Amino acid sequence: MQFGHFLYPMKFDDTRDDQEIDQCLDEAVLAEKLGMDAIGFAEHYFTGECVYGDPLVFASAVAVKTSRIKLGFGIIELPLHNPVRIAHQTALLDNLSKGRLMVGTGRGSNYNAYEYVGFGTEPALGKRQLEEAEELLIKAWTTDNVKFDGEFWKVAFPSVRPRPFQKPHPPLSRAASTLPSVIEMAKIGRPVLIRGGTFDATAEQIEAYRDNMSESGFSDEAVQNNLDQIWVWREMHIADTNDQAWDEYLPAHYRAYEHMEAVRREWNPDGMEMNIQRPPMKREGYGKIPNPSVGELLIGGPERVADQIAMMRDMGIKNLMLTNRGLISKENTVKSLRLLNEKITPKFSGG
Repeated sequence: MQFGHFLYPMKFDDTRDDQEIDQCLDEAVLAEKLGMDAIGFAEHYFTGECVYGDPLVFASAVAVKTSRIKLGFGIIELPLHNPVRIAHQTALLDNLSKGRLMVGTGRGSNYNAYEYVGFGTEPALGKRQLEEAEELLIKAWTTDNVKFDGEFWKVAFPSVRPRPFQKPHPPLSRAASTLPSVIEMAKIGRPVLIRGGTFDATAEQIEAYRDNMSESGFSDEAVQNNLDQIWVWREMHIADTNDQAWDEYLPAHYRAYEHMEAVRREWNPDGMEMNIQRPPMKREGYGKIPNPSVGELLIGGPERVADQIAMMRDMGIKNLMLTNRGLISKENTVKSLRLLNEKITPKFSGG
Protein backbone atom coordinates (compact mmCIF):
# COMPACT_ATOMS: atom_id res chain seq x y z
CA MET A 1 0.00 0.00 0.00
CA GLN A 2 0.93 3.65 -0.46
CA PHE A 3 0.24 6.36 2.10
CA GLY A 4 -0.17 10.05 1.45
CA HIS A 5 -0.51 13.10 3.70
CA PHE A 6 -3.32 15.34 2.47
CA LEU A 7 -2.80 18.99 3.38
CA TYR A 8 -6.38 20.17 3.91
CA PRO A 9 -5.89 22.80 6.65
CA MET A 10 -9.21 24.14 7.96
CA LYS A 11 -8.02 27.35 9.64
CA PHE A 12 -10.77 29.87 10.27
CA ASP A 13 -8.71 32.40 12.30
CA ASP A 14 -7.41 34.78 9.64
CA THR A 15 -4.88 36.39 12.00
CA ARG A 16 -2.62 33.33 11.71
CA ASP A 17 -2.63 32.64 7.98
CA ASP A 18 1.11 33.07 7.54
CA GLN A 19 1.89 30.77 10.47
CA GLU A 20 -0.56 28.11 9.31
CA ILE A 21 0.86 28.13 5.79
CA ASP A 22 4.37 27.73 7.22
CA GLN A 23 3.12 24.79 9.28
CA CYS A 24 1.73 23.15 6.13
CA LEU A 25 5.15 23.48 4.50
CA ASP A 26 6.75 21.93 7.58
CA GLU A 27 4.28 19.03 7.43
CA ALA A 28 5.10 18.43 3.77
CA VAL A 29 8.82 18.23 4.53
CA LEU A 30 8.11 15.92 7.48
CA ALA A 31 5.94 13.62 5.35
CA GLU A 32 8.83 13.13 2.94
CA LYS A 33 11.31 12.67 5.78
CA LEU A 34 9.10 9.95 7.29
CA GLY A 35 9.02 8.08 3.99
CA MET A 36 5.43 8.75 2.99
CA ASP A 37 4.57 8.29 -0.66
CA ALA A 38 2.56 11.39 -1.56
CA ILE A 39 1.36 14.81 -0.50
CA GLY A 40 -2.15 15.88 -1.47
CA PHE A 41 -3.45 19.40 -2.08
CA ALA A 42 -7.01 20.72 -1.89
CA GLU A 43 -8.66 23.76 -3.48
CA HIS A 44 -11.16 25.87 -1.54
CA TYR A 45 -11.63 29.61 -1.30
CA PHE A 46 -13.01 32.51 0.75
CA THR A 47 -13.39 30.90 4.21
CA GLY A 48 -10.12 29.33 5.36
CA GLU A 49 -11.56 25.84 4.73
CA CYS A 50 -8.22 25.34 3.00
CA VAL A 51 -5.95 28.06 4.31
CA TYR A 52 -3.57 28.23 1.32
CA GLY A 53 -6.50 28.33 -1.12
CA ASP A 54 -4.63 28.02 -4.41
CA PRO A 55 -3.11 24.51 -4.66
CA LEU A 56 -1.02 25.25 -7.74
CA VAL A 57 0.92 28.06 -6.12
CA PHE A 58 1.30 26.17 -2.86
CA ALA A 59 2.37 22.93 -4.56
CA SER A 60 5.14 24.86 -6.31
CA ALA A 61 6.56 25.83 -2.92
CA VAL A 62 6.35 22.21 -1.76
CA ALA A 63 8.00 21.02 -4.99
CA VAL A 64 11.17 22.99 -4.27
CA LYS A 65 11.26 21.99 -0.60
CA THR A 66 11.03 18.24 -1.35
CA SER A 67 12.84 15.89 -3.71
CA ARG A 68 11.18 12.47 -3.73
CA ILE A 69 7.57 12.48 -2.59
CA LYS A 70 4.74 12.57 -5.15
CA LEU A 71 2.58 15.69 -5.37
CA GLY A 72 -1.11 15.11 -6.01
CA PHE A 73 -4.05 17.45 -6.54
CA GLY A 74 -7.19 16.25 -4.89
CA ILE A 75 -8.56 18.18 -6.67
CA ILE A 76 -8.11 21.06 -9.09
CA GLU A 77 -11.62 22.49 -9.43
CA LEU A 78 -11.26 22.58 -13.18
CA PRO A 79 -14.40 24.59 -14.09
CA LEU A 80 -13.01 27.54 -12.08
CA HIS A 81 -10.00 27.75 -14.42
CA ASN A 82 -9.02 28.15 -18.03
CA PRO A 83 -7.79 24.66 -19.05
CA VAL A 84 -4.97 26.06 -21.20
CA ARG A 85 -3.66 28.04 -18.23
CA ILE A 86 -3.86 24.87 -16.09
CA ALA A 87 -1.90 22.99 -18.78
CA HIS A 88 0.89 25.59 -18.58
CA GLN A 89 0.94 25.68 -14.77
CA THR A 90 0.93 21.92 -14.30
CA ALA A 91 3.55 21.39 -17.02
CA LEU A 92 5.82 23.81 -15.21
CA LEU A 93 5.13 22.15 -11.86
CA ASP A 94 5.82 18.72 -13.36
CA ASN A 95 9.23 20.02 -14.46
CA LEU A 96 9.96 21.68 -11.13
CA SER A 97 9.20 18.40 -9.37
CA LYS A 98 11.02 16.27 -11.96
CA GLY A 99 7.95 14.20 -12.78
CA ARG A 100 6.39 13.80 -9.34
CA LEU A 101 3.03 15.34 -10.23
CA MET A 102 -0.37 13.61 -10.15
CA VAL A 103 -3.32 15.69 -11.40
CA GLY A 104 -6.76 15.07 -9.98
CA THR A 105 -9.64 17.06 -11.41
CA GLY A 106 -13.31 17.40 -10.68
CA ARG A 107 -16.25 19.73 -10.62
CA GLY A 108 -15.30 20.45 -7.03
CA SER A 109 -16.99 22.51 -4.32
CA ASN A 110 -19.49 19.74 -3.65
CA TYR A 111 -21.18 21.72 -0.90
CA ASN A 112 -20.00 25.28 -1.58
CA ALA A 113 -21.98 27.01 -4.30
CA TYR A 114 -20.54 30.31 -3.09
CA GLU A 115 -17.14 29.30 -4.46
CA TYR A 116 -18.58 29.26 -7.97
CA VAL A 117 -20.41 32.54 -7.40
CA GLY A 118 -17.21 34.12 -6.09
CA PHE A 119 -15.55 33.40 -9.43
CA GLY A 120 -18.53 34.54 -11.46
CA THR A 121 -19.97 31.18 -12.41
CA GLU A 122 -22.34 28.54 -11.00
CA PRO A 123 -22.31 24.79 -10.21
CA ALA A 124 -24.62 23.75 -13.06
CA LEU A 125 -22.33 25.39 -15.61
CA GLY A 126 -19.28 23.82 -13.98
CA LYS A 127 -20.79 20.36 -14.35
CA ARG A 128 -21.39 20.96 -18.05
CA GLN A 129 -17.89 22.35 -18.61
CA LEU A 130 -15.89 19.59 -16.93
CA GLU A 131 -15.65 17.05 -19.78
CA GLU A 132 -14.64 19.68 -22.30
CA ALA A 133 -12.16 21.23 -19.88
CA GLU A 134 -10.41 17.87 -19.40
CA GLU A 135 -10.38 17.23 -23.14
CA LEU A 136 -8.74 20.59 -23.78
CA LEU A 137 -6.26 20.07 -20.92
CA ILE A 138 -5.03 16.77 -22.41
CA LYS A 139 -4.87 18.23 -25.89
CA ALA A 140 -2.86 21.21 -24.64
CA TRP A 141 -0.41 18.94 -22.80
CA THR A 142 0.19 16.61 -25.74
CA THR A 143 -0.42 18.37 -29.07
CA ASP A 144 1.33 20.92 -31.30
CA ASN A 145 -0.58 23.45 -33.38
CA VAL A 146 -3.67 23.21 -31.20
CA LYS A 147 -6.99 24.24 -32.68
CA PHE A 148 -9.93 23.57 -30.38
CA ASP A 149 -13.49 24.56 -31.17
CA GLY A 150 -15.64 23.58 -28.21
CA GLU A 151 -18.85 24.82 -26.65
CA PHE A 152 -17.07 26.69 -23.86
CA TRP A 153 -13.53 27.22 -25.18
CA LYS A 154 -12.40 28.15 -28.68
CA VAL A 155 -8.62 28.44 -28.82
CA ALA A 156 -5.66 28.13 -31.19
CA PHE A 157 -1.96 28.19 -30.28
CA PRO A 158 1.38 26.61 -31.34
CA SER A 159 2.14 24.55 -28.20
CA VAL A 160 2.36 24.54 -24.41
CA ARG A 161 5.85 25.20 -23.12
CA PRO A 162 7.42 23.81 -21.10
CA ARG A 163 6.26 20.37 -22.11
CA PRO A 164 5.27 18.16 -19.16
CA PHE A 165 8.22 16.28 -17.70
CA GLN A 166 6.19 13.03 -17.73
CA LYS A 167 5.22 11.64 -21.11
CA PRO A 168 2.74 12.00 -22.56
CA HIS A 169 1.50 13.94 -19.50
CA PRO A 170 1.14 13.62 -15.71
CA PRO A 171 -1.24 10.91 -14.46
CA LEU A 172 -4.79 12.28 -14.65
CA SER A 173 -7.67 11.15 -12.46
CA ARG A 174 -11.18 12.35 -11.69
CA ALA A 175 -12.86 12.76 -8.33
CA ALA A 176 -15.83 10.41 -8.01
CA SER A 177 -17.98 10.39 -4.89
CA THR A 178 -20.90 8.21 -5.98
CA LEU A 179 -21.20 4.74 -7.50
CA PRO A 180 -22.66 6.04 -10.81
CA SER A 181 -19.78 8.50 -11.24
CA VAL A 182 -17.24 5.74 -10.50
CA ILE A 183 -18.86 3.53 -13.14
CA GLU A 184 -18.88 6.41 -15.64
CA MET A 185 -15.13 6.88 -15.21
CA ALA A 186 -14.47 3.13 -15.46
CA LYS A 187 -16.18 2.99 -18.85
CA ILE A 188 -13.77 5.57 -20.27
CA GLY A 189 -10.74 4.16 -18.45
CA ARG A 190 -10.08 7.18 -16.23
CA PRO A 191 -8.57 6.52 -12.77
CA VAL A 192 -10.62 7.91 -9.89
CA LEU A 193 -10.14 9.58 -6.53
CA ILE A 194 -12.64 8.30 -3.95
CA ARG A 195 -13.58 9.90 -0.65
CA GLY A 196 -16.03 9.42 2.18
CA GLY A 197 -18.62 6.74 2.73
CA THR A 198 -18.24 3.50 4.59
CA PHE A 199 -15.46 1.01 3.95
CA ASP A 200 -18.04 -1.34 2.45
CA ALA A 201 -19.28 1.37 0.07
CA THR A 202 -15.71 2.09 -1.06
CA ALA A 203 -15.12 -1.62 -1.68
CA GLU A 204 -18.31 -1.73 -3.77
CA GLN A 205 -17.09 1.24 -5.83
CA ILE A 206 -13.72 -0.37 -6.51
CA GLU A 207 -15.32 -3.68 -7.51
CA ALA A 208 -17.75 -1.85 -9.80
CA TYR A 209 -14.86 0.10 -11.32
CA ARG A 210 -12.94 -3.10 -12.05
CA ASP A 211 -15.95 -4.88 -13.55
CA ASN A 212 -17.14 -1.99 -15.71
CA MET A 213 -13.69 -1.18 -17.06
CA SER A 214 -13.23 -4.84 -18.04
CA GLU A 215 -16.69 -5.00 -19.61
CA SER A 216 -15.87 -1.87 -21.61
CA GLY A 217 -13.12 -3.75 -23.43
CA PHE A 218 -9.98 -2.68 -21.58
CA SER A 219 -7.22 -5.26 -21.15
CA ASP A 220 -6.49 -6.89 -17.81
CA GLU A 221 -3.19 -4.98 -17.73
CA ALA A 222 -4.95 -1.63 -18.29
CA VAL A 223 -7.51 -2.40 -15.60
CA GLN A 224 -4.81 -3.31 -13.09
CA ASN A 225 -2.81 -0.20 -13.97
CA ASN A 226 -5.84 1.99 -13.22
CA LEU A 227 -6.65 0.16 -10.00
CA ASP A 228 -3.08 0.86 -8.89
CA GLN A 229 -3.72 4.60 -9.41
CA ILE A 230 -6.93 4.87 -7.34
CA TRP A 231 -6.45 6.92 -4.18
CA VAL A 232 -8.96 6.82 -1.32
CA TRP A 233 -9.28 9.98 0.82
CA ARG A 234 -9.83 9.52 4.58
CA GLU A 235 -9.61 11.56 7.75
CA MET A 236 -7.01 10.15 10.13
CA HIS A 237 -5.66 10.87 13.58
CA ILE A 238 -3.65 8.48 15.75
CA ALA A 239 -2.80 8.81 19.44
CA ASP A 240 -1.54 6.38 22.06
CA THR A 241 -5.07 5.16 22.85
CA ASN A 242 -8.47 5.17 21.16
CA ASP A 243 -9.96 7.50 23.77
CA GLN A 244 -7.12 9.97 23.46
CA ALA A 245 -7.43 10.09 19.67
CA TRP A 246 -11.21 10.51 19.81
CA ASP A 247 -10.91 13.27 22.44
CA GLU A 248 -8.30 15.16 20.40
CA TYR A 249 -10.00 14.93 17.01
CA LEU A 250 -13.75 14.45 17.11
CA PRO A 251 -14.85 17.63 18.99
CA ALA A 252 -12.77 19.80 16.64
CA HIS A 253 -14.18 17.91 13.66
CA TYR A 254 -17.75 18.57 14.79
CA ARG A 255 -17.01 22.28 15.36
CA ALA A 256 -15.49 22.62 11.88
CA TYR A 257 -18.51 20.92 10.32
CA GLU A 258 -20.90 23.25 12.15
CA HIS A 259 -18.84 26.29 11.14
CA MET A 260 -18.90 25.34 7.46
CA GLU A 261 -22.62 24.57 7.56
CA ALA A 262 -23.23 28.09 8.94
CA VAL A 263 -21.16 29.58 6.11
CA ARG A 264 -23.13 27.60 3.55
CA ARG A 265 -26.45 28.67 4.99
CA GLU A 266 -25.39 32.30 4.73
CA TRP A 267 -23.57 32.30 1.40
CA ASN A 268 -24.94 29.49 -0.81
CA PRO A 269 -27.51 31.19 -3.06
CA ASP A 270 -31.06 29.89 -2.92
CA GLY A 271 -32.04 27.67 -5.80
CA MET A 272 -28.54 26.50 -6.77
CA GLU A 273 -28.25 22.73 -6.92
CA MET A 274 -25.65 21.50 -4.41
CA ASN A 275 -25.03 18.34 -2.43
CA ILE A 276 -25.76 18.36 1.29
CA GLN A 277 -22.93 17.22 3.54
CA ARG A 278 -23.94 14.61 6.06
CA PRO A 279 -22.93 15.24 9.67
CA PRO A 280 -19.89 13.27 10.86
CA MET A 281 -20.58 10.18 12.93
CA LYS A 282 -20.75 10.84 16.67
CA ARG A 283 -18.27 9.34 19.09
CA GLU A 284 -20.75 6.75 20.35
CA GLY A 285 -20.69 5.20 16.88
CA TYR A 286 -17.07 4.10 17.35
CA GLY A 287 -16.68 0.71 18.96
CA LYS A 288 -13.53 -1.02 20.11
CA ILE A 289 -13.65 -3.16 16.97
CA PRO A 290 -13.88 -1.29 13.62
CA ASN A 291 -17.16 -1.60 11.74
CA PRO A 292 -16.85 -1.39 7.93
CA SER A 293 -20.57 -0.71 7.43
CA VAL A 294 -20.69 2.64 9.28
CA GLY A 295 -19.03 5.96 8.51
CA GLU A 296 -15.91 5.58 10.62
CA LEU A 297 -12.90 7.81 10.22
CA LEU A 298 -9.41 6.40 10.77
CA ILE A 299 -9.30 7.68 14.34
CA GLY A 300 -7.87 5.73 17.26
CA GLY A 301 -4.82 4.11 18.72
CA PRO A 302 -2.28 2.38 16.45
CA GLU A 303 -3.85 -1.07 16.83
CA ARG A 304 -7.36 0.06 15.92
CA VAL A 305 -6.24 2.15 12.94
CA ALA A 306 -4.04 -0.71 11.71
CA ASP A 307 -7.11 -2.99 11.85
CA GLN A 308 -9.08 -0.45 9.80
CA ILE A 309 -6.35 -0.18 7.19
CA ALA A 310 -6.09 -3.97 6.99
CA MET A 311 -9.82 -4.10 6.23
CA MET A 312 -9.37 -1.54 3.46
CA ARG A 313 -6.37 -3.37 2.01
CA ASP A 314 -8.34 -6.61 1.92
CA MET A 315 -11.12 -4.77 0.07
CA GLY A 316 -8.70 -3.85 -2.73
CA ILE A 317 -7.67 -0.36 -1.60
CA LYS A 318 -4.04 0.26 -2.52
CA ASN A 319 -3.50 3.97 -1.86
CA LEU A 320 -4.69 6.04 1.11
CA MET A 321 -4.59 9.85 1.17
CA LEU A 322 -4.91 10.76 4.85
CA THR A 323 -5.71 14.08 6.50
CA ASN A 324 -6.39 15.52 9.93
CA ARG A 325 -7.88 18.63 8.25
CA GLY A 326 -5.47 20.78 10.24
CA LEU A 327 -7.71 20.41 13.29
CA ILE A 328 -4.99 19.06 15.58
CA SER A 329 -2.12 20.90 17.28
CA LYS A 330 1.27 20.81 15.60
CA GLU A 331 2.65 18.55 18.33
CA ASN A 332 -0.17 16.02 18.05
CA THR A 333 -0.05 16.13 14.26
CA VAL A 334 3.65 15.23 14.32
CA LYS A 335 3.00 12.48 16.85
CA SER A 336 0.17 11.05 14.74
CA LEU A 337 2.32 10.95 11.61
CA ARG A 338 5.18 9.32 13.51
CA LEU A 339 2.87 6.68 14.97
CA LEU A 340 1.52 5.98 11.49
CA ASN A 341 4.98 5.55 10.02
CA GLU A 342 6.56 3.69 12.93
CA LYS A 343 3.77 1.36 14.05
CA ILE A 344 1.39 0.98 11.08
CA THR A 345 2.85 1.45 7.59
CA PRO A 346 5.60 -1.19 8.07
CA LYS A 347 2.81 -3.77 8.36
CA PHE A 348 1.60 -2.89 4.86
CA SER A 349 4.84 -2.33 2.98
CA GLY A 350 5.47 -4.35 -0.13
CA GLY A 351 1.80 -5.11 -0.64
